[in-house]
Amino acid sequence: MAKKVVATLKTGAGKDFAKVYRAVKNAKGSYSFKSEIISNEEVKNHFKK
Repeated sequence: MAKKVVATLKTGAGKDFAKVYRAVKNAKGSYSFKSEIISNEEVKNHFKK
């Protein structure tokens, strides 16, 4: 399934977006990963949170 997302992001308007992963700490203390598709301009601001 990941290949389909990558393929669609490389063509047409998909070049303006990036798929990013962020580690999120759970209440129990373990980490999980959250993925989002955001515009390229917002990538740096996304990780400053």
